[in-house]
Amino acid sequence: VQLQACGGGLVQPGGSLRLSCASSAPIFGINTLGWYRQAPGKERELVADITTGGDTNYADSVKGRFTISRDNVKNTVRLQMNTLTPEDTAVYYCNLRSTFYGRVWGQGTLVTVSS
Repeated sequence: VQLQACGGGLVQPGGSLRLSCASSAPIFGINTLGWYRQAPGKERELVADITTGGDTNYADSVKGRFTISRDNVKNTVRLQMNTLTPEDTAVYYCNLRSTFYGRVWGQGTLVTVSS
């Protein structure tokens, strides 16, 4: 299985972006879809993830601003990002943790928040 992410770009502080990630194949097994990010000079960190059943988990830094959602029929995961700040600038990666596929990473999409 492969993950294809899209939706990154340049946005002004306070703006919004929506990231999407699609799986190339049906996602089997118990699984969690998530978004991670890596800023220049920093380690990759979890932004948000969501289980098959819809349970969500967010980094403290994005709570109240970002919303993760998934479509189990279309095998997609989305990240709605609001009230963006320059500190949100990073490469964002979608991720799958599955009992069937193991751990799979998407290719990353760049989000730049700047005026």
